Amino acid sequence: MLNFHFYNPTRIAFGEGKISELDQLIPADARVLILFGGHSAKAHGTIDKVTNALGSRYSEEFGGIEANPTYETLMKAVAQIKENQLDFLLAVGGGSVIDGTKFVAAAVYEEGDPWDILLSQGAHIKRAVPYGAVLTLPATGSEMNSVSVISRTALKAKLHFASQWVFPQFSILDPTLSYTLPKHQLANGVVDAFTHIAEQYLTYHVDAKVQDRFAEGLLLTLIEIGPELLEKPHDYTLQANFMWTATLALNGLIGAGVPQDWATHMIGHEITALYGLDHAQTLAIILPAMLNERRQAKHEKLLQYAQRVWHITEGSDEERIDLAIQKTREFFERLGVKTHLSDYHIGLDAVDAIIAQLTSHNMLQLGEKSDVSLDISRRILTAAL
Repeated sequence: MLNFHFYNPTRIAFGEGKISELDQLIPADARVLILFGGHSAKAHGTIDKVTNALGSRYSEEFGGIEANPTYETLMKAVAQIKENQLDFLLAVGGGSVIDGTKFVAAAVYEEGDPWDILLSQGAHIKRAVPYGAVLTLPATGSEMNSVSVISRTALKAKLHFASQWVFPQFSILDPTLSYTLPKHQLANGVVDAFTHIAEQYLTYHVDAKVQDRFAEGLLLTLIEIGPELLEKPHDYTLQANFMWTATLALNGLIGAGVPQDWATHMIGHEITALYGLDHAQTLAIILPAMLNERRQAKHEKLLQYAQRVWHITEGSDEERIDLAIQKTREFFERLGVKTHLSDYHIGLDAVDAIIAQLTSHNMLQLGEKSDVSLDISRRILTAAL
């Protein structure tokens, strides 16, 4: 097992009706900005529940944060905070709203160009506005981590940053808030969580038995409940298990002391930036092709994945790896998430465009060993057509 530091200060309030605890979780004299995405947060009454729970606290709203939160929109929230001297943020939504809130929290105190937060990957953040989250869409784990991904439309860029200053102070996880999600959003959430786990698990052996078993248990849970969840979105037990799995997939636990990949995510971000695909759609496209291309470097872990997750025990090493990758692709397809670029009418000309994006963002050597060159990325993209 590799040496590591583990730090996670986020308080989790899990269960139905936990929005009522906002009164205990936010300072009584706070001036609160509620940040959210589209109309559904209002239409389904979530914003009303939040406002009621805030009681006499002064609060304002900022809506319209996109599914891939943009710098341009978020800077409007920064201006509102400064103008009205707001001092506590409350993100109400999924990973995009929470990611956007992380950026806003840091950008308020940025003395230079706020885009430098992304260019430096958060390295020079020294302060952020405190915030909490009310999760409505399980997927990214943003409710319990310090990572954020932001797009800048004008530059066709999608970059990430991380900082201990942008952990949520608390996150409320009420599974009933996910009951009204469309089927495709639930499917995207399952794919997103699955790939988060794979990026930390399917690397190479460092004899981290706890992390491996933990990751395998989470993958098995998603495989077990994912398809059923799409058919029974009002099942509290299914939603509760999904919500907690998605949170655990990226709160730092399974990634502590193990090598991590993230090449699938980096390539996927460029596809979203150029072509507007959902984040999870890009992951479903790239992950199977990534695993196949890098099967030698990931050989031992792919065999372990085949046996422990997919229960594949017969055949040669290569046959078992082939079948494990095939079952991964079939799982995504069963959820209704397509796994080829051509499924989204994206053709061969996209490969050069995506490689150019990777080059411009210095994504020249990706993966757990920094050995995924641009040539390898090109082969992965070509295989994903």
